[in-house]
Amino acid sequence: MKTHVDISNRQGERIEFSEASLAKIKELMANVPEGKHKSALIRVLHMAQSELGGWLSIKTMDYVAELLNITPIEVYEVATFYTMFHLDPTGKYVLEVCRTGPCMLVGSDKIITHLENKLNIKVGETSSDGMFTLKTAECLGACGYGPMLQCQYKNYEFLTPEKVDELLEAMRNGTLETN
Repeated sequence: MKTHVDISNRQGERIEFSEASLAKIKELMANVPEGKHKSALIRVLHMAQSELGGWLSIKTMDYVAELLNITPIEVYEVATFYTMFHLDPTGKYVLEVCRTGPCMLVGSDKIITHLENKLNIKVGETSSDGMFTLKTAECLGACGYGPMLQCQYKNYEFLTPEKVDELLEAMRNGTLETN
């Protein structure tokens, strides 16, 4: 693993992991056979998204590619495939509503419409206060608990418009436990 890569964002600021994150990445790489660094990519992308702005810019993905000594296209392929990675700036809370068959049968489309109306945004947009980004997802693995949404890797299940309103209020006033 390279220990230093000089990549800057649009504002000219250097894109760089903290020393603690670089140490974690180095530890990850020590457990991966030489030439197989791509196997650490998803974990490193999570770290990059969390530490380097909440989303994955092209410059951030290039930085990850350099660190892992893989090609940028290998990073782009993974980052664009999984909905958990954000390729544009997002709100503080990213609300991903499952829209596959089982959830649709129990009303996920109504939950999506309710969120759009409540937040005055459409799917893929961020609210004007920068708090919420609304996305849809293909199966979040809770088919028996729909309609459901995921926010910051936590599932909220058996949703109704009233439960969604309570969830949004808890997010707004900072009383939502997200861990």
